[in-house]
Amino acid sequence: MLKSDRDIGFLRRAVALSGDHVKASDSGPFGAVIVRNGEIIAEGWNQVTKTNDPTAHAEIVAIRIACEKIENFSLAGCEIYSSCEPCPMCLSAIYWARLDRLVYANSRGDAAAIGFDDDFLYREVVKPLHERAIATTKHDLPEALDVFADWAANPNKIPY
Repeated sequence: MLKSDRDIGFLRRAVALSGDHVKASDSGPFGAVIVRNGEIIAEGWNQVTKTNDPTAHAEIVAIRIACEKIENFSLAGCEIYSSCEPCPMCLSAIYWARLDRLVYANSRGDAAAIGFDDDFLYREVVKPLHERAIATTKHDLPEALDVFADWAANPNKIPY
């Protein structure tokens, strides 16, 4: 099977998850699957309103399940297929999880057309702190740096 045919199959599964949960009225229109060695190891769908968790996006849910399944915070060697281009939070999580590849169907423009507009967030994160919509204040605390120093000096730490 060509990689593009394989991609279409996994994308269709992500889209089916999103559609199934929209029909059940328990989710936003987003689904994701994580694949390792050609097999789905985790599936996720948007659960924001179901769980009252603003971070329960399809990609995040799938990442959490996959990491738990393989008992590792790194998903290197895995790919993620999403029904839609990930928001900035999910895209960051994909990078933090070290996924090898991202494949998606709908664009963020398609999502914006139905009320899921991530452009605000994309614009916001590049602004200087004092220009952001959420008031942000930094206070230097020596004890905060002490915690960082303790972690850096810990020979038993697990770097990530």
